[in-house]
Amino acid sequence: MAVVATGFFDGVHLGHRQVIQTLVSSARQKGEEAIVVTFAQHPRAVLQQDARDLRLLNSPQEKEALLRALGVDRVEVLPFDRSFARLTAEQYVRTVLQGRLGATRLVLGYDNRLGSDRLTPDQIAPLAQSLGLEVVIVPAAVAASTTPATAVSSTKIREALSRGEVDAAEAMLGYAYMLRGVVVGGKQLGRTLGYPTANLRLYDPMKLVPARGVYLTEVEVLGSHYWGMTNVGDIIETHIFDFSEDIYGLDLQIRFRRWLRAMCSFDGLDALKAQLAADEAACRGLLGSL
Repeated sequence: MAVVATGFFDGVHLGHRQVIQTLVSSARQKGEEAIVVTFAQHPRAVLQQDARDLRLLNSPQEKEALLRALGVDRVEVLPFDRSFARLTAEQYVRTVLQGRLGATRLVLGYDNRLGSDRLTPDQIAPLAQSLGLEVVIVPAAVAASTTPATAVSSTKIREALSRGEVDAAEAMLGYAYMLRGVVVGGKQLGRTLGYPTANLRLYDPMKLVPARGVYLTEVEVLGSHYWGMTNVGDIIETHIFDFSEDIYGLDLQIRFRRWLRAMCSFDGLDALKAQLAADEAACRGLLGSL
């Protein structure tokens, strides 16, 4: 027997967290398992709704780790294909959530849509209740620190990141947006200027990369945390402050904390070096406010 929440949960943002917290507390009260049902493929990618441009906030591994950190007992990942997409909400609830997973209570976010008939929570509730399921509908989460205060959604977070507004994305996610990959070789121009960089090759090519520009970032490498500045352009390159280790071929994680400036061209290496020094000073000046 289980309390179940279902959805794609991209980002596991503040709105998702309200759903998951309700899920976990309900399961504990009932002495049942807390299960999240999610999908291996984003529905838009399968149904070809802007699939070419779709990028995700989490890799599958990141999403499961975030869900489990909130107390979820099991993350059930279902394949989402065109055959699955043809299931109505009633078929999905009855055969998958209730029949396969033993759901006794269904926790729904305010904007959940289920089935090929795209039923809303208010439509799903009587349907589920007719099958003997209890239903809890969780209201929208609002990120009060954004201006104006806004209801949180994965789409809004993607839009903020695409504009370089990483602080707004962080306010809606509840954590700083992250990229992870392996450090690869580059042209080593930064090293000749006194600003060596770690060039990042992403592990997951479906991860959304924030807008081109320069950012203050937190860096995790070799089991330790550092500050740095990251340039997002044709490559993702990070200068790590107060760090001189050789990390080629190693795992690197960066968290985007603040936007500094747009990318620009320079009249020679001296101008570039002067700008890098100014960027570092700007980054260090922000640290006291974080």
